[in-house]
Amino acid sequence: MNQDIANILQKTREISGSVRLRNITMRQIADRIGVPYETLKEHFSTKQALVRQALAFEREGFKSIFDQYDFDGTNAIDILMIVSREVSQRYRQVSPSLTLEIKKYFPDLYEEHLKARIDFIFSKITINLTKGINQGMYRNDLSIELVARLYISRLLDIHDPNFFPPDRFSFSTLFQVMFEDFIRSIATPEGLSYYENRREKLDFVVA
Repeated sequence: MNQDIANILQKTREISGSVRLRNITMRQIADRIGVPYETLKEHFSTKQALVRQALAFEREGFKSIFDQYDFDGTNAIDILMIVSREVSQRYRQVSPSLTLEIKKYFPDLYEEHLKARIDFIFSKITINLTKGINQGMYRNDLSIELVARLYISRLLDIHDPNFFPPDRFSFSTLFQVMFEDFIRSIATPEGLSYYENRREKLDFVVA
């Protein structure tokens, strides 16, 4: 990706929690992120095009976690902990109100983004569950597809501001509680013992 485009998308993501995308103009966005209006329009002809690329940029950031770490031969619980910690640290600033705004005013883009995210996460969590079962870390009586779908459902739930008001529940707290509950629901006694030992060594604190 062109570095200028990447910088624009990163800065747009940084301001997105403090502005109303529906009301702000492309010229105002350019002013907010500190780039010439002509440069912004050169790369993104419409606000919709900018939002679409900003969402794709967010997904690429999530995928980059798997490029950053070499998980070959790594314990499945370690993988899940590392990825979950990275996700929480990178995305805890994403505003739930922003998600709702995109869903309401850019429904096609939201559905496109959500489907791509779900497909990727489903693929990775399925691989992790299979690996964990083979390593004896996860119970062998699990329905991999069902558990993978439940995991994704929980991720979506903690982003619902109507159920978890952000002024009362931080994303980091919700994510950590959800993760802890998930691990304890799928781990074997050996896996649970391994998790409790590793969570301190990996500094698994996302709050």
